[in-house]
Order: sequence, then C-alpha cells, then structure tokens
Amino acid sequence: MANIQKIGVLTSGGDAPGMNAAVRAVVRTALARGMKVSGIKKGYQGLLNEEIVDMDSRSVSKIIERGGTVLGTARSEEFMPDSGKKKGADICRKHGIEALIVIGGDGSYKGALGLSKHGINVVGIPATIDLDIACTEYTIGFDTAVNTAMQAIDKVKDTSASHERCSIIEVMGRHAGYIALWCGMTNGAEDILIPEDTDGFDVDKIAKNIIDNRKKGKVHHIIIKAEGTDMDSTDLAKKIEAATNIETRATVLGYIQRGGSPTAKDRYYASIMGAYAVDLLHKGKENRIVCYREGNFTDMDIDEALAEPKKGIDAYQLEVARLLSAEL
Repeated sequence: MANIQKIGVLTSGGDAPGMNAAVRAVVRTALARGMKVSGIKKGYQGLLNEEIVDMDSRSVSKIIERGGTVLGTARSEEFMPDSGKKKGADICRKHGIEALIVIGGDGSYKGALGLSKHGINVVGIPATIDLDIACTEYTIGFDTAVNTAMQAIDKVKDTSASHERCSIIEVMGRHAGYIALWCGMTNGAEDILIPEDTDGFDVDKIAKNIIDNRKKGKVHHIIIKAEGTDMDSTDLAKKIEAATNIETRATVLGYIQRGGSPTAKDRYYASIMGAYAVDLLHKGKENRIVCYREGNFTDMDIDEALAEPKKGIDAYQLEVARLLSAEL
C-alpha cells in the first residue's frame, strides 16, 4: 500500500470549525507526496451518489480561515447497512480511490471501518466540537466552539446583571459535557449541569444556591447547561423562578457554536492531523485513526480506537469549576 496513487477525502457527521484546515492539509500533503486527490462531497451520501471531484492545490486556497466544511456533510441512511458500505467501496474502486481519509467523529469512524472490511484502506481524523472521541485528547472544532460559546455567555452575563436575573444558558453536548464544563469554568458560572453528573439536577439545591448568593449581594446567577441533560432549559427556568421568585430566563446558543472562523489552535492541530493522515498512507499504514495523546500526535488501529471506552468528565476538574464559582 506504500505506492498509493490516488486518495479520497470526505467530511462526515456534524460540521466542526477546522475541518477545512484538515482538508487543505490532506490535499496539499498528498500532492507533495506524489498522490492524486479526490474530494467527496456531502460525506458518505455523496460517495454513494458519486459526487466526486478532482482536487488540486488551488482548490483548497483561502479555505483555512473558513468555518464549516467546503466538501459538505450529510446523513446517509443508505450507507448504514453493510450493502451501503460495499457499494461505497465499489465506487471508490471505480474512481481509482485506493485509500480514503475520513474527517469526523465516532459515527464517521464506524462507516470507515465498514469500508475497510470491503477492502478500502481508511484513515480517520477526529473532528467534533463535543470532544467525545475516546482515543484522542483533542478533536478538531472543540476549541473554536468553546470560545464562541464563552464570548456569547459573557454577553448574556452583562444583560443578566443589568436586570438582576438568573440566566440558564444551554450549550451543545448531547452526550458529553465538555463544552459546558469549560464554559462553566471560563465564564465563572455559579452552576454547571452536564449529562455525566446527575447531582447537579436538584432544582431545590440550585434554588437554594441562588437565594444564598443573592443574600451575599450577588445580583445575577449563571447556570451553564449541556443540551444532553434530562430537563428542558425553559422548563428548568420556570421551576427556578417559581422556587426563588427571581426572574429567570433560558438562552439556547444552538448551532452558533458550530460555525465561525476556527481558532489558531483548531487551524494548527487540524493541519498537522491532515498531513499526518496522508503520511500514514504514504508509509504503507492501513486502517488507522489519528490521535492526540499526552502532548503528541500519534495513531492507532481503527478497531482498537472504536473499542476504547469513553473516559468521561474528569471529576477533579468539575470539582474545581464548582469550587471557584462558590461565593464563600
């Protein structure tokens, strides 16, 4: 596999700032290594639809600063069964694609694993704002998403203080509370609610904290809530207002966290990971996942990567975030 002539690249799953930097690095590194590159539009659905275009150095010019993904992404029910993956592998061979670089999250990796079972060499690059891929300590897009949310929360805090309100601010994170934890720490939130920690869902406990802080002169109260927690944010706001008699509003930041120009860190790490993925193929490696672990860019077998258990939120970091928010 060391003499690969042509590779494909696609972005799959939720878009993440920095995906374009990874695509750019894949294309330009591959060209420098003597490989041709095909860009596959709209993820695995685009592969099945044969939305495949040749890419050159100019085709990735001026995209490193752009959010989203120039290749596009889409869900594909057709690709999910084994027959869909076999069809995808056959299409790769039809277009001369000997190896495929997949930029996305766990679901994207599972699709890549399916292609590998049908003879297509694959390399995965971790890209998800949720930071919830077990095999890596960094995922493309997380840093930008956290900074976007942090800046928005600062603005909500201003108006919350002006009106002496309690504000519940919902950030993304369906199954993982990393964005909520980081924003809770960096925005100085009084409460942080994440899927991994059910202790924070006690409305009476939250209400008591709000009332106690108000007695100490705290004129506003910020609650950062991950979307994956059990209670609806608007319902929680109503319950808190009823329990405290303090005006409470819910703000859902939503997809604003996915967009925007990527930070320097996301651009830099995505660029290294994109180049690294190509060089794995250039060296003859097969079916790998690019990872960032213990301060180093590395890789591991895709089967092992998918089997690695998720570590969850570090209990000490959550403890520190709450300790620093306390009005003693």
